[in-house]
Parts: sequence; C-alpha cells; structure tokens
Amino acid sequence: MSVDSLQRVFKTLTDPTRIRILALLGREELAVQDLVSVLGLAQSTVSRHLAILRESGLLRDRREGTYAYYRFVPPLDPEWQGAWDLAKKALADDPLESRDRAALDALLRERAVRSRNWFDAIGPEWDNLRTVFNDEVHRARAIARLVPSNLKVADIGTGTGILAQEMACLGIEVIAVDHSRRMLEAAQDKLDDAKTTGVELRYGDVTKLPLSDGEVDAALAHMVLHYVASPTEALQEMARIVRIGGRVIVVDFVENDQEWMREELGVLWQGFSAETLHEWFHAAGLENSQIEMQRSEAKGSEMPATFIATAEKKR
Repeated sequence: MSVDSLQRVFKTLTDPTRIRILALLGREELAVQDLVSVLGLAQSTVSRHLAILRESGLLRDRREGTYAYYRFVPPLDPEWQGAWDLAKKALADDPLESRDRAALDALLRERAVRSRNWFDAIGPEWDNLRTVFNDEVHRARAIARLVPSNLKVADIGTGTGILAQEMACLGIEVIAVDHSRRMLEAAQDKLDDAKTTGVELRYGDVTKLPLSDGEVDAALAHMVLHYVASPTEALQEMARIVRIGGRVIVVDFVENDQEWMREELGVLWQGFSAETLHEWFHAAGLENSQIEMQRSEAKGSEMPATFIATAEKKR
C-alpha cells in the first residue's frame, strides 16, 4: 500500500457525510433527491459528495429518464476494505446513522404506499390495462421455466391471479401474494368462477413476504419489480422463501426512457439493466443468474423490451 493510496482513502472517508451516503447507498439504490430528503441536506452538498465518491470508484450510477440513481460498490482493494470496515463499526453507535436509517425506511414506505394505492384504485380493471404488456407471451415463457409441474411456487404480486390460475391448471401448487386487498378479491372471484383449485391467496408485501424460509420450490415475480419500492429487498425476500436448489424468476422491463409509463401505468422504476440484475441476484445469495432479453412484439407499441431472469439458490 502506497502512502498516496492510503492518503486518498483517508481523504475520502474522513468526511462523515460521505460515510452516511455510502451507508445508505449500500442498502438501497437512490437518486440525488432521495438522498437530499433522507439526509436533510442541500442538493448541491449531496451532489458534491457524490462526485467525490464516484471519482474514488465507490459508486456506480445509471440513468432512468431524467433521473440518475446511485449505488455503493463495495471496495475490493485491501486499503479500502479495511477503512470501510472501520467506518461501518463507527456508524453502529452513531445517532445520525439511526436517523438516516429511519428516514430511508419512511421513504421506502412512501413508495410502497403510492404503488399500493394505485393498484387499489385500478382493481379488476387491471386485466384490461395490462394487455399493453403483451402478457400472454411473457406468461408462457415464464411458466416454461417452472417445469416439472409438481412444484410449489410463490406468485409474487399476483394481481388478479391470471398467472396463478394458469400455473394451477398445469398442476403447480401456488401461493399467490399481493399487497392490494382489492386485487386479491378480484383474484378470488376469478378463481371461484373458474372453479380453480390449488391456489392459496395471501396478503403481504413483496419486501416482507408472508412465507416461511424455504417454503416453496420457486418464486416468480412477473411484471412486478418495477412497482416495488425496494427491488433489492424484494429479491432478498424471494431468495429467502425458496428452498435450497430452488429458483427465482423475474420477468420485467429492460432499462428504458419511457417517462409516460410512470403516469399511465404507475411504475416506480423504468426497467432494469442486466448488470444491475446480476449484481442484485448475487447480493441476494443467488447463483448462476441468466438473463434473456426479448424485444417488444406488439406492433406500433411504445413498450420497452423485456427480460426473463433466472437464478438458483445453492446454499
């Protein structure tokens, strides 16, 4: 370790605000305005610290429409690792860190409530609205990843239960979860009308799933992640409920700049890049992640490309 490199480490991490920012971005991908809200600092101050951290190679950023989102990339160099471990220990007893954590929790709850309210308002009309997703094609491809049929699968964000019903008809035992009670009522009506068995409906949030550890063989989130306040927490929860040797499957939009989707479809996130997905799967303890990109097949549609991502729980 050279004196220059050691000095660079100390210079970067001696500012308490930068340590607070890293702690937040280590937990959740955030935009500048999110950090401003959580930290209670001016935007110019937050942006200046982000520039220093990015220049030091500690952050990665991605564009989503007019927004830039940042996440902490854990350092691999020994000097950075040692310094960051020391900084984290110092944060453990810092009242500001506790305040930041509570403020971030509040921000994520606000995102979740906004999404839940949107779905409660849409309710059964969701079946008509979601046709813009070209769902039939995506559902068929997603179900194909679940063979054989004698599986127990968690359908995360089941909505009106269309996918859960299709899986049940194939002999798959389904636990269908949604955070909108109105959606679950619509799903129950649909299952009753079709006399479909093998589907259990449960109320709960994707970041705190109402399932026990290793309860299912697979967890599937079909066009759901872009509505979730914290996609990283959602993937960690999906990994938790899957047994060893089981699989997590995500179908969603590729990172895009379609701003209209926020207003008309209520999305919180404008898709995800393959690089981000691989990192999130790894952070959730999932291995052998594979991502298959699919172009939009609807003629004349403004819908972005989609992906099917799969990963396995090895331990």
